[in-house]
Amino acid sequence: MSYLPHRPPFVMISRLLKADENRFETVLFIEPDNILAEDGILTEAALVENIAQTCACGFGYLDQMKGETPKVGYIGSISKLKVHRLPEVNQSIRTSAEVTYQLGNIYVIKGENFLENEKLLECEMKIVVQ
Repeated sequence: MSYLPHRPPFVMISRLLKADENRFETVLFIEPDNILAEDGILTEAALVENIAQTCACGFGYLDQMKGETPKVGYIGSISKLKVHRLPEVNQSIRTSAEVTYQLGNIYVIKGENFLENEKLLECEMKIVVQ
């Protein structure tokens, strides 16, 4: 929680697994009362938000490791979105976000969510970090 600007009930990650300058990985256990679950299924919006929060958490962790306060970021755009499948509540998904390009404080991210080895959603995101 110290790496994320988000607060319950809008937290879409459970644990940070990896964070380096090029890649972030997280896990989300989908609680039955998740605010973005409908009829026992996690929505597309939740999977996209999960990727964005994976980035926020990773950037926040790196900031803290440098002795800085975590910065706030904003989604500038989402493109190349492909939804393959939606997960159910009481499942754990793994998310990766890879920095594919950076220009100053603008990052292009390739994000993917997985249930075991099955890809759920993939997209490209432009994130602007303050």
